[in-house]
Amino acid sequence: MFRKILIANRGEIALRVIRACREMGIESVAVHSTADADAMHVRMADEAICIGPPPGTDSYLSMSAILSACEITGAEAIHPGYGFLSENAAFVQAVEDHGIKFIGPSAEHIRMMGDKITAKETALRLGIPCVPGSAGGVADVDAARAIGEEFGYPVIVKATAGGGGRGMKLAKSADEIEVAFKSARTEAKAAFGNEEVYIEKYLGTPRHIEVQVFGDGKGRAVHLGERDCSLQRRHQKVFEEAPGPSITPELRDHIGMICANAVAEMKYEGAGTIEFLYENGEFFFIEMNTRLQVEHPVTEAIMGVDLVREQIRVAAGEELSFHQEDLQVQGHAIEVRINAEKLPNFSPCPGTISQYHAPGGLGVRMDSALYDGYRIPPYYDSLIAKLIVHGRDRPEALARLNRALGELIVDGIDTTVPLFHNLLQAEAVQTGDYTIHWLEKWLDENLS
Repeated sequence: MFRKILIANRGEIALRVIRACREMGIESVAVHSTADADAMHVRMADEAICIGPPPGTDSYLSMSAILSACEITGAEAIHPGYGFLSENAAFVQAVEDHGIKFIGPSAEHIRMMGDKITAKETALRLGIPCVPGSAGGVADVDAARAIGEEFGYPVIVKATAGGGGRGMKLAKSADEIEVAFKSARTEAKAAFGNEEVYIEKYLGTPRHIEVQVFGDGKGRAVHLGERDCSLQRRHQKVFEEAPGPSITPELRDHIGMICANAVAEMKYEGAGTIEFLYENGEFFFIEMNTRLQVEHPVTEAIMGVDLVREQIRVAAGEELSFHQEDLQVQGHAIEVRINAEKLPNFSPCPGTISQYHAPGGLGVRMDSALYDGYRIPPYYDSLIAKLIVHGRDRPEALARLNRALGELIVDGIDTTVPLFHNLLQAEAVQTGDYTIHWLEKWLDENLS
């Protein structure tokens, strides 16, 4: 087992990894920018080292600074958290070249799944169902128009290196395909430095279902059920739950074993998430995230496992501590993402926390790095906390979430907490009857 792990991240996810290390008797090293000198993850780690000025490009995204921090502190492994360098194949390769263990999949697997076209080709080869669409990148408008005619409109043009909804444009008819194709390429070039796009059939009323998988890197893998992440704003998840309200045990086992078998065949190491659009009883592959997800706590809650601990164990060469038959859904869990944002425009709202009180009680978990007097810097993602609740069933989890939101105090800044108070009153949320388009429409009607 590792003696010392460096966490190449910040905020609540860095704190989450530090806690797992402490329980395992492993020393932790926090890295931080000058803006995060007083951050909670810096205070909680066994060691801390400054890696640069506030901009992420000069600190948390600086490969050389992070590798230097490993050399200085003697850290044997790096946990990347999520975001920043967690899915950067060049970083993983550099880490391995320096004789340091990356806690996650290989550079090859990250590279394979980081390109949407290669990922789709891999998924098809492994038997994972995919959305009908182009076999690869689409070269020009004429080719785009031919694909639209082949599969029928509407279609969606997507950046092969995309994410977060960028480089993604909808064409509802042949008249719109040229504008959609050109604007997607322009946006993709600006956002990712890669203008290549592909085209898929647009599904009208899908849900976003993702399957948590875990591999030991040696040909053994399991799935840990699914999460429903359909409540999204601008392709960003807001509210996640497990198990999915629309997924039966039979469907869970069916798609879960397809994913687990695919991951085993790849000899994939660590945690991963295979994401789907789900409509009319059918699953269609979107992408694979080769890292721990923001919403991993809901899976931990219903499965009773510590995914970060398991990441560390497998990276150290140990076997998975559970088998597929050990993993049974227990109850229902929901996570809401609390951002430092001002409604109704969701504009970032950095500032100083004058008072913070986390909710507690049975089945309540608060993943946050907030504290009284903490100043939220303006340089990073606005996610400041994740509130996770667990109940015997969905109605109990919803009631527990409502109660916990009422206990939560975050004063001094604006947050998205009022959004969730309102959302819980909506019939679609109470019944679980929603699609990936529902929240945008609800926001237009209720917050505009």
